[in-house]
Amino acid sequence: MEFNQYQEAANETALYPKDIALLYTALGLNGEAGEVAEIIKKMVRSETPLEEVRGKIARELGDVLWYISALAGEIGLTMETIAKANLAKLKNREENETLTGEREDD
Repeated sequence: MEFNQYQEAANETALYPKDIALLYTALGLNGEAGEVAEIIKKMVRSETPLEEVRGKIARELGDVLWYISALAGEIGLTMETIAKANLAKLKNREENETLTGEREDD
């Protein structure tokens, strides 16, 4: 599936108040990313093998993807545009040997 196809399909399930859409999607993204981190934190704390929580992480990453898609749409961007720009930024960092450490190009 292509990013923009996903974004179009995901948009059909976007049921949130449009008057607070930007706030709703940004906070939702943060919350779902936090759930990913929480699963991993508990996995590390209890020394649970990754295999036992991979499915949970995948489901939460799906929610993260949904909110990225929704937030992108709310600011008038396609996921393809965002993905291409991100790869170009990373390629530039690679060429400038700044993939690690502090960067001034953001």
